[in-house]
Amino acid sequence: MGIAGHPQRRAILTGGLVAGAALITGCSSASDDTAAEKTVVAGAAKKTPAPAAGPRPDSPSTAFARLMEGNARWVAGTLRHPDQDPARRKAVAEKQTPYGVVLSCIDSRVPPELVFDTGLGDLFVLRTGGQVVSPVVTGSAEYGPLTSGTPLVVVLGHQRCGAIKAAYESLRDGKELPGTLPSVAQALRPAYRATLKKSTDDPVDAMIRIHAEQTAEDLRANKALAPLIKKGGLAVVSAYYSLDTGRVEVLTGAPSA
Repeated sequence: MGIAGHPQRRAILTGGLVAGAALITGCSSASDDTAAEKTVVAGAAKKTPAPAAGPRPDSPSTAFARLMEGNARWVAGTLRHPDQDPARRKAVAEKQTPYGVVLSCIDSRVPPELVFDTGLGDLFVLRTGGQVVSPVVTGSAEYGPLTSGTPLVVVLGHQRCGAIKAAYESLRDGKELPGTLPSVAQALRPAYRATLKKSTDDPVDAMIRIHAEQTAEDLRANKALAPLIKKGGLAVVSAYYSLDTGRVEVLTGAPSA
């Protein structure tokens, strides 16, 4: 290439640098705008506190009503997510006084805090396979009513419970489950026996409901909890959760207003 070509090359290079600078500036500007928008949005989010659920329910009936109202929101898809922000976290950091105990299954589709649309510090949640109860679980269920005045215990069975289905089939067929799962099956034997006495097209679903009712009945007869129930300071409810609809159906023990 001759000397005459150099100015042209310089012009191209210069033009390219100018265009590149403009491009970088444009990208930088767009990035800055996006960052600014994110900052504004983040700032707005920080200034919007979670709605407060209101005063803590102090009786079985008001606690039960609070949970069922939350479940109605869950079913309708109008969740409020009350008391789920840093302010609430700070408020309950030193002391908790939950108004409900929920004994439910480990099933990933049945999260009590969402099912009842509750907030931080509202519930003591116990989760075991098929919501089976052992002495440790019973002690954990006693903890809230005996130490925090928790006025409500809910035993929550659920539709298509895999643990109860496996236990039913194991007990029916006489085939032992792997690992330590036989302990779950044995804990469910009373519900299985009661199910055999019923005429039903879906024995597993019947067993789920029967087990929730039996567990609630046993907790009502618990010598530590029975006096609280007799005084009207505690209710133990058995319930059934539908995976299809999200609705909680009360089986036994709903407290009267």
